[in-house]
Amino acid sequence: MGGLLGELGKKLAERWLALLVLPGALYLAVTAAGHTLGHGAALDLGRLTRAISDAARAPQVTTVGGQVVLLTAVLAGAAAAGLAAQCLGSAVERVALATGWGAWPWPFGELAERCVARRQRRWDAVRAEYEDLRLRERAPRPTDRPNPRERHRAARKCERISVERPERPTWSGDRIHAAAIRLDRDAHVNLLAVWPHLWLVLSEEIRAEIGGARAALTRAAVLGGWSLLYLPLAWWWWPAAPLAMTLVVISARRLRTASDTYAALLEASVRLHLTDLADKLRIEEQPMGPPLGGAIMRRLSSPPPASEPAS
Repeated sequence: MGGLLGELGKKLAERWLALLVLPGALYLAVTAAGHTLGHGAALDLGRLTRAISDAARAPQVTTVGGQVVLLTAVLAGAAAAGLAAQCLGSAVERVALATGWGAWPWPFGELAERCVARRQRRWDAVRAEYEDLRLRERAPRPTDRPNPRERHRAARKCERISVERPERPTWSGDRIHAAAIRLDRDAHVNLLAVWPHLWLVLSEEIRAEIGGARAALTRAAVLGGWSLLYLPLAWWWWPAAPLAMTLVVISARRLRTASDTYAALLEASVRLHLTDLADKLRIEEQPMGPPLGGAIMRRLSSPPPASEPAS
């Protein structure tokens, strides 16, 4: 038991060091460098080196007690910065996935609604172009048929806007929502209702794969949280601005990739293992489709509470 607790503590310490302390220590270093150099000498490495050397020779740092206090302060500050980035990352993730965006407060709800309407207009226009090209490819005379590359180009333009017709203000939110739309359309399955039950049926390997994709999505959002922390440093040190913008671009690309992977795994898991859930529910075996999905949803649905008789 002691060995198990020791190994667990070691893994927790490694995660704490990797997720909070190291990125936080880098943030503190950038903050100290920016405070030392300022805008006028933003890239003066010589000045920064001299400032570090002078700080290292200070009497408070040369003693053992001073070094312990300094190390403790650095670790505490780095952990605090890491926790702040985690909190901001949660906000970034909520915005990126846009779950429940209709309940966002003013003016964010109105802005999101306009964004959804604009994305829907763009998607409808590109989709109409794609369907027109598909129809023209069936023309009797080959000379009337468009180049197939045009249809493929229109399909890629459509997917860059959204995989399905947009219903959320962000691409990542629509990508995950598209999995629910497809499952409801193809199998009459409510992903939100069926997923907790299906999760208990999946194997450990599949759970680990889905958990890894979900963790990648969270890490991408936390990277966006770090960009929000670096951005205020540009007030007194301009190189922090391009650093923050770089983190924003990387975070956005990783969010897009991670949400695509996560949504694909969710949809594939339901399509491949819905029959396993039906077997656990003692539902007569049948192929994946609306009859099976409807039977599962009826079995999982809970009847509404009975109203109390009026006294």
